[in-house]
Amino acid sequence: MRCELYVITDRVLGCGRSHEEITRLAINGGADVVQLRDKTSSTRDLLRAGRRMHRITRAADVLFIVNDRVDVALACSADGVHLGQSDLPVDVARALVPSEFIIGVSVSHTAEAVQAVQEGANYVAASPVFPTTSKLDAVAGCGIVGIKQIRKAVDVPVIAVGGIGLNNVHDVLRAGADGIAVISAVVSQPNITHAAQDLKIRIMELKTGFTKQHRF
Repeated sequence: MRCELYVITDRVLGCGRSHEEITRLAINGGADVVQLRDKTSSTRDLLRAGRRMHRITRAADVLFIVNDRVDVALACSADGVHLGQSDLPVDVARALVPSEFIIGVSVSHTAEAVQAVQEGANYVAASPVFPTTSKLDAVAGCGIVGIKQIRKAVDVPVIAVGGIGLNNVHDVLRAGADGIAVISAVVSQPNITHAAQDLKIRIMELKTGFTKQHRF
């Protein structure tokens, strides 16, 4: 699962741009994964947006994930679903979906990460790493130390989420995160494609640098 840059859509933070427009622009900037996140739309509106996003992501060979809603994810042929701690339990969701279906889970500490993987999660999102205004329901941050602990505890990809941008992406990758998930750092910017591109280039430069540092 390639997940260096994971972009989460948000129409409000995206200054009124549609989920589909955000998706297209983020992919043009190098997004590896796009997640449909919308806490206010009806199920039917989510399904319509999801189906349009699926066409865009499939054409670009980019993973498409739906936040919270297993039913919507299945109905719009998404690649997977992302679950929070108050959503459907991972093992229950796993029993409802195809074997290749991706399930990601938000975790704030090691115990949650270990449990998620044991129940069938394909990746975990350490969240939030830093304070963020993008998620009003965010719990206390796990911080850089939390990423290191979670990375040591599980053998699936660890995505860092929350307050991450060009100024601190170095810290989260060095702590062991496989990639970052962002909303405001890309979606809220005047030029989504350029913002995504700047982050992706920085991520790849850092990962290359870390690899060289560990060669003997």
